[in-house]
Amino acid sequence: MPSLSVIIPTFRRPNILRLCLRCLEAQTVADELEVIVVSDGPDPETAKLFQRSTNYQLPTTNYFEIPKSQQGVARNFGVKHAHAPFVLFIGDDILLERNACENHLAAHYSTPEEINRQSPIVKSPIAVLGFVTWDPVVGSNPVMRWLERSGWQFGYPKIAKYAHAFLPTKIQEHFTYTSHISVPTDVAHRFRFREDMTLYGWEDIEWGRRMKKAGIRLFYEPDAKALHHHHMTLEQSLARMETLGRSLVLLARQVPDFRKQTSAIKRLALRARSLLPTMNGVHRRAFLRGIRKAMRNRSPAIVKR
Repeated sequence: MPSLSVIIPTFRRPNILRLCLRCLEAQTVADELEVIVVSDGPDPETAKLFQRSTNYQLPTTNYFEIPKSQQGVARNFGVKHAHAPFVLFIGDDILLERNACENHLAAHYSTPEEINRQSPIVKSPIAVLGFVTWDPVVGSNPVMRWLERSGWQFGYPKIAKYAHAFLPTKIQEHFTYTSHISVPTDVAHRFRFREDMTLYGWEDIEWGRRMKKAGIRLFYEPDAKALHHHHMTLEQSLARMETLGRSLVLLARQVPDFRKQTSAIKRLALRARSLLPTMNGVHRRAFLRGIRKAMRNRSPAIVKR
């Protein structure tokens, strides 16, 4: 029986995925891992990585292909095949440091003081967030540094003071990053990712909000470290921001909790800040463009499966 099931959605990035798997091989608890890779759409080149069982020095590595959908569908599929008591969601471009998985397990099995005061016997299930920063190998630029500092990509500087502690419930869903987060497997079964989203963005926040409402706290474990092996140009970042704007409108049509994010007052505030000739301003303009496009197009981009 494995201790931790690592679930990795991927699509047509075999070279990067190979790096990700090599980092899992090097984990201090590699012999306790079950690795589940789900290709979101068939890809012969990715499948070749798993044609020989001796390719990776891991006890269990399972590879699945599903029809092209999106990451949430791939993650849910992976959870169905998980056998460990805990699952760790990471991206295929996330390179874990050697003791990352060990630190995730330690956070789940330990009894933090806050929980111990509330219940000295029964420990509530928690989600554990690991740390991610850009991989220096891929280089850095002003937009990547801004994305990390501002929180529009990974906002770890904003939660540094909560290291080895629980995040305040009022903000925790903004940090349920599915690029590096673990939960008990039964929680992953109870809180499935939405499978009706066709655009990238917000699915992890919506997932985190449902867990928060159920009383599941988010614990930040900065010693579970990882590198994000991905380079981002300004053009790519602005395109991503526009997609986030469109995705927010589409989600708000389905989930009332998100409707205030696209209200006229909220858009007016965004517009005022988007006028600044700064990195923040140009990204907010792209975000607003996405919102406007989605609001003009009333045809649903969220489809029922």
